[in-house]
Amino acid sequence: MGQKVNPKVIRLLTVNNWSSRWFEDKNYKETLLEDYKIRKALMEKLKNAGISEIEIERSINSLRITAYVSKPGMVIGRGGTGLEELKVYLQKNFIRKTGSKSQHKLDIKVEPIKDPNLDAYLVAKNISEQLIRRLPAKRIMTATVEKVIGSGAKGVRIVLSGRIGGAEIGRREKLQKGTVPLSTIRENITYASHPALTKKGYIGVKVWINQPEEK
Repeated sequence: MGQKVNPKVIRLLTVNNWSSRWFEDKNYKETLLEDYKIRKALMEKLKNAGISEIEIERSINSLRITAYVSKPGMVIGRGGTGLEELKVYLQKNFIRKTGSKSQHKLDIKVEPIKDPNLDAYLVAKNISEQLIRRLPAKRIMTATVEKVIGSGAKGVRIVLSGRIGGAEIGRREKLQKGTVPLSTIRENITYASHPALTKKGYIGVKVWINQPEEK
């Protein structure tokens, strides 16, 4: 079962928490769509800052957004100007309004990622970017696995699928080092997929990382 579901979903409330935390009775559809648009816009706008995850928490009159990035300085800006610009951008384009005022008080928080080599999304994105630059897939996978294990991970698994290296027939390449027990709920395993659009078509990139135990 552990290989057929998202490792984060199966560990909800055991190791992981929901990415969006709120309760809505009447406007569930609109609120869900708003979350999706905010998350999509921020992932695109802050991609150069190494954004990995966005958490959204709502209460009656407030909206709190937490962005996890590897380069927080690029988001915060000098004297916090970057955060203010980001807040204005979200309020103008994505936050629902009643009359001329926003329904929610918006608060944006930036959390730094301690080690990008232990973040599944950033690792998958890095592999995807290297595949687009037409670097050899085997070399990319080997180097990435060594970096992740060198950062303290208990295990890592990388799977590529598609026309790897521009081959005529699609194939699947897999490389694993260490232990990645997907069915063990108490293990903190992060997962991400980030397809690479090459000239020959999409190459799927999936990464599982068994996080080191916190000291």
